[in-house]
Amino acid sequence: MSGPLRVLLVDDHTLVRSGMRALLETLPDVTVVGEAASGRDALCAIAEQAPDVALMDITMPDMNGLSATERVSREHPRVAVLIVSMHADQEFVARALRAGARGYLLKDSSRAELETAVRTVARGGTYLSPAVAKPEVDGSVTRGEAPVEPVERLSPRQREILQLIAEGRTTKEVAARLGVSVKTAETHRSALMKRLDVHDVAGLVRFAIRVGIASAGS
Repeated sequence: MSGPLRVLLVDDHTLVRSGMRALLETLPDVTVVGEAASGRDALCAIAEQAPDVALMDITMPDMNGLSATERVSREHPRVAVLIVSMHADQEFVARALRAGARGYLLKDSSRAELETAVRTVARGGTYLSPAVAKPEVDGSVTRGEAPVEPVERLSPRQREILQLIAEGRTTKEVAARLGVSVKTAETHRSALMKRLDVHDVAGLVRFAIRVGIASAGS
């Protein structure tokens, strides 16, 4: 790789981004080229800044990190996504890898581990924090044998709608965000409930929080 390693920071907490920037800027040949506070903003920043690595949180407003990672892996395959999360559950790790992330780093990791993770994924390798690096996770994803979780049965559009509903958006607001009619938005919501076997909005919100699509404070 010629020139400094270009990194984009994606997290909805300003202090978290500031902390990561401070750590990364002490590393030789590493440049932070931008920041974003949501998955949707990250997609715009990636298109503009062309980073080598995107450090991506999972639970963010507007578009969560896993949905954004799917889009990045599809639209910008050259960019290595390194998930940086407080979630240590194996379900989150497996979902991140299936979404196209090249690594998964816990937020309580050290500066040295951050550097190792960033440089590893930039070279095309895979990095998992030791606390989540169980062989069955990486192996099952590689072989395509991991069980499909309910959230992964949803299309990208359905996951987007689920997040908007969990954030408290009205049907009219969901329709405006998606550029569809209110009736179409209602149809999408009904199909989403049927797919998840959930029968009210409160149930959708609880599910979204459980799988990390939305936070309890949304």
